[in-house]
Amino acid sequence: MRHRLHRFTPALLALLVGLLGIVALIPRPAAEPVAPAADYVIVVGVAGLRWDDVNPDDTPTMWQLAQAGSIGALSVRSARRVTCAGDGWLTLGAGNFAIYTPGAVTPVCPPLSAVIEPDAQGKPGASLPDQADVVARNRNLHWGARPGALAEGVRCTTAIGPGAAIAAARPYGRVDRYSESVEESLLSACALTLVDAGQIEGADAAARAGDARRADAVLASVMAGRPERALVVLAGLSDLDATGRLHVAIAQGPGYTGGWLTSPSTSRPGYVQVVDLAPSALAALDRPIPGKLFAGGAASMTGGRPADLAAAVDDLADADREASIQRRVGSNFFTGLVVAELLIFLAAVPLLHRARRPGGPQSYTPTPAWLRRAAEVLLLAASLAVPAALVADLLPWWRWSSPGLMFGGVTLGVLAVATFVLAYITARSRAIAPLGGVATLAALAVAFDVLTGSRLQLNGVAGYSALVGGRYAGVGVIGLGLLVTGVLLGGAALAQRFERRWRPFVIAVVGAVGMVVIGSPYLGADASGAVALTAGVCIAAAMAVGGWLTITRLLWAFGAALVVTAGFAVLDLFRPEEQRSSVGRLLVRTLDGTAGFIARRIGEANVVTTVTSPLTVLVLGSLLYATFVLLRDWGGLRRLLGVFPPVRGALAGLVVASLLAGLVEGVSLNVLGAALATALPLVVLACLRVLDHADDKSSEWSEA
Repeated sequence: MRHRLHRFTPALLALLVGLLGIVALIPRPAAEPVAPAADYVIVVGVAGLRWDDVNPDDTPTMWQLAQAGSIGALSVRSARRVTCAGDGWLTLGAGNFAIYTPGAVTPVCPPLSAVIEPDAQGKPGASLPDQADVVARNRNLHWGARPGALAEGVRCTTAIGPGAAIAAARPYGRVDRYSESVEESLLSACALTLVDAGQIEGADAAARAGDARRADAVLASVMAGRPERALVVLAGLSDLDATGRLHVAIAQGPGYTGGWLTSPSTSRPGYVQVVDLAPSALAALDRPIPGKLFAGGAASMTGGRPADLAAAVDDLADADREASIQRRVGSNFFTGLVVAELLIFLAAVPLLHRARRPGGPQSYTPTPAWLRRAAEVLLLAASLAVPAALVADLLPWWRWSSPGLMFGGVTLGVLAVATFVLAYITARSRAIAPLGGVATLAALAVAFDVLTGSRLQLNGVAGYSALVGGRYAGVGVIGLGLLVTGVLLGGAALAQRFERRWRPFVIAVVGAVGMVVIGSPYLGADASGAVALTAGVCIAAAMAVGGWLTITRLLWAFGAALVVTAGFAVLDLFRPEEQRSSVGRLLVRTLDGTAGFIARRIGEANVVTTVTSPLTVLVLGSLLYATFVLLRDWGGLRRLLGVFPPVRGALAGLVVASLLAGLVEGVSLNVLGAALATALPLVVLACLRVLDHADDKSSEWSEA
């Protein structure tokens, strides 16, 4: 009995470490609600309004409003891939991602067309006869948007202008009060007033300035007739073409007297979404917020804004420029990376084939040392490309006239320095030293960014975009892939240095640290990713002592993963609704019978990502390469996995964790692709070294 307890002590300690890791994932407190101090809320919408349109000369009223109020960058994500004016207004009125513009998505939005039937003369209201079609169109989507949800939250709503009518219409098309122009009496007729101040479109600076001046005049008339204790919100509610930008958000009035705007849906100072405006209005008026209908949360004021308004506006305009450029530069970077890595892998085939001396009296010409060394340097560079792209965001490459070229130059510079240093350090090291060391450094780069506020990932090429609206803080898809790679491969390289029975414990300790970094709401804020990493760590720990994943080990790994995952799930259910991961939301929807909406949304997102992402090509190419090259007798992978059992477990865990995270979060193979972009070049390098030392009988190379 004592011997058996001694034998299982490392495994029991490993499970204990995993359970302790859950304690660090206790949800942060819910955001404090906005003080219900306003008697009136007036939302002024200007489609296309960006921060580079706001200045004290052309838009003095907007400038004064920003000076006295709270400001932020507005993400105008809707249920349509290009948010046109009608989509932005309807998303405001639904408090959820909605679609108004019919037809196919085009590079330029069609003009806003809303059929409005005013009441008979002498009556203040109007109706939208097409509202039933709009409601039916959104009912068929998976977001669950209900047009008119904002209007249903108050007794009376005033709409001024066609866009405002779209947002103010009740589900059956009724607009309580409607006017084409601003009248002082209308601003206090209802607790909630929506004003359409026009739109700002095009790239011509003079034309945009003219549109901005007209919108500022409308805002000036609103401010002149503004009743006491009124909260005024100015929002650039939509894009007007397919370029995609961040827009203006200003709130001034009770509860909003300076600082940045933020919301529970972004958890990032200076960023809010259109879906946050409806709950913000209801919270300010002390009305109940229908949480099941609304996708956002009430915006609040936070500190950290520069004292000089011009500096704050410049920061927001700069974030808009970076976000608008990031998608194009990022697509080019990852497409180029995939092509380059696949070519490097193909070039390594003859080197792998000739790396090991054949048995018998056959003639043998070894690969020249310089060629083998050059291959190792190229493989190191390939593995460091994604971390280098992350670090490149330390310099403002997006401010240059040719941002793509500048980004490429900065990335290549960082990559050259990192490759030179690591190639020198690992030149004479053991086979898995580059594999574990480089993967760990890549993960540490992401972890450092997370610990310092994820500034490099936000709108970064190797991060996530505020325009997409999926994430504004914490760890993103690419960062998650790097963290999974670093935790598992780094943990495996470290575990290799311990005796076999303690290897699961070492991997569990490293895995627990990774779980905290990824899943903590104060750090990575990705509970789904932490659950996926848990599964990967359990598999890696089960295989770390040698041998394959037997039924017994699989049951132990499954049981441990189930215990830790259950802990995650319970904590996720106790999180505030806006902090829940996809796992928590799916559990809640399962309990109330509406899980189909979440499952459908995730499934559709996986299909779209699979078809459009260049990382899908890398994953498929890696699968073919491993099958037809690395797993051949001369490929070296079998020997690598046999000599280093923790690496075998780490690679199995990496695939499981990355696939699980990608599928659950709706990003398909992107997490696995990001992981393989760093891991596979290192695996090929390790295979070359293992084959080169195949006849070495030292314990370092002969361990089974």
